[in-house]
Amino acid sequence: MSAITTHVLDTSRGRPAGGVPVLLAVQDAGGEWRAIGQGVTDDDGRLRNLLHSGSQLAAGVYRLTFNTTTYFSSRGEDSFYPEVAVVFSVRDASQHFHVPLLLSPYGYSTYRGS
Repeated sequence: MSAITTHVLDTSRGRPAGGVPVLLAVQDAGGEWRAIGQGVTDDDGRLRNLLHSGSQLAAGVYRLTFNTTTYFSSRGEDSFYPEVAVVFSVRDASQHFHVPLLLSPYGYSTYRGS
């Protein structure tokens, strides 16, 4: 399991959101974003291996971008947000960071999980 994981729940269905493409990026000193991992949530809505193999987590600012258009389009549903970007700070790189997303076609919420 990587040091950064996520879990997407579709609150409009009361079920996990499998098939959501997710991109993990880190912000460099100049403010530019550099992709360091990606994947697609499994049938349980989880993505346990976001960091590319061999990548080390370091202190910094990270962004998870969830491609919600792909998910809702695959279900034949319209949605308001084409993507959801969650930006967060890592101060202690020895910790595990779990960032869940509660998702519906017209809203979302996130928090730091465990």
